Amino acid sequence: MTQTPELPLRTADSAPDPAPGRAPDRGPRRRRPHRAWPVAAVTFLTITGAAGFASLPGLLIDPLHAEFRWSRGTIGFAVSVNLALYGLTAPFAAALMDRFGIRRVVAVALTVIAAGAWLTVFMTASWQLVLLWGVLVGLGSGSMALAFAATVTGRWFTERRGLVTGILTAAGASGQLVFLPLLSWVVDRHGWRPAAVTVALAALAVVPLVWLLLRDHPADVGLAPYGATEFVPKPPPQRGAARRAVRALVSAARTGPFWLLAGTFAICGATTNGLVKTHFVPAAHDHGMPMTAAASLLAVIGLFDIAGTIASGWFTDRFHIRRLLAVYYGLRGLSLMFLPLLLSDTVHPPMVFFIVFYGLDWVATVPPTLALCRAHYGEDSAIVFGWVLAAHQVGAALIAFLGGLARDAFGTYDPVWYTSGALCALAAVMALVIREGASAGHPAAG
Repeated sequence: MTQTPELPLRTADSAPDPAPGRAPDRGPRRRRPHRAWPVAAVTFLTITGAAGFASLPGLLIDPLHAEFRWSRGTIGFAVSVNLALYGLTAPFAAALMDRFGIRRVVAVALTVIAAGAWLTVFMTASWQLVLLWGVLVGLGSGSMALAFAATVTGRWFTERRGLVTGILTAAGASGQLVFLPLLSWVVDRHGWRPAAVTVALAALAVVPLVWLLLRDHPADVGLAPYGATEFVPKPPPQRGAARRAVRALVSAARTGPFWLLAGTFAICGATTNGLVKTHFVPAAHDHGMPMTAAASLLAVIGLFDIAGTIASGWFTDRFHIRRLLAVYYGLRGLSLMFLPLLLSDTVHPPMVFFIVFYGLDWVATVPPTLALCRAHYGEDSAIVFGWVLAAHQVGAALIAFLGGLARDAFGTYDPVWYTSGALCALAAVMALVIREGASAGHPAAG
């Protein structure tokens, strides 16, 4: 068996030896940042730029209902297909990244998203909404799901993984902060079709960044991962991506922590993407609040989500993870119980407090959940996390659909808010039962 020659380890501040006969430079040597940080920055920008498509569904419910007379349950079903495929594609996307590389998978996914969003401009029937926004955009977004961030952090970082995971997770909130006010203004002034075109253009604009600046592995540029002391050769392409994803699921499904992680994350998805991101704007509009004001509040959630998620990554490197999860879910459930009392036709201080409080908790669950996956499932952790994310999106899909049905049946979203608060209490209990694994729950080195 032929051995691959070991490449010399390069560090971020390595410099070439001085030319023969030339005195070495005794001046202060400038430390260059490790290449992992520019890769993380490109990943952040990619997720941020692609977040426009995730910001639009909640803004479409009322306009589509008004123009086509489709029920909110029908529109919610299309959103639920999008959310479910977003999750179910994620574990296969992680395996495809191992097979074809991050750049290729992400570039194709962005192109599919752009095509699906643009073609919705021409739809005339509800099944076309399900096909284009549900299936095409769902498949494309699933290939750019949190498994993308998990793969980048797993390959490029051995230190600061929790912090970087928090930063990359916050990228989606950054996109929400940028796109929600813009898209709500476009929908309000020009209709939903120009907003769909804006989403398509935003997805396409990110493709050149991915292709030119992103690299699949530190070994591609002759570096060790950030924090590693030894060079890590690039693994050969992994064939049989689908088989590997299914194999990882079958293996993980034999363990108790997987089902607890999947269950808590399903509730996480139900109470964020499925409930608030999809139904908050129409629920506030039911109480007389203008769509632009409600969308701006949702965008502010994204602002505080950035701070909360980054802080959660920092906490994950230092504190007991399952206790963090229990606190996050308990506080989220408490806030949702109070929301029906706060909705009105104006933005008032108690509502602002809810937005800040809820925003800090929005996806703070991601860094500790990913850390528990790493602790229990090792090299397959990115794929297992993809399956846990699939549960997250299935939970989101159910609430997106059932929330629309509840609004049609009861004329109000109140039963959905109270039920979701109770589910969060259940998730807090489940989080306390999860074993942390051999390496979880302890401060990271460095």
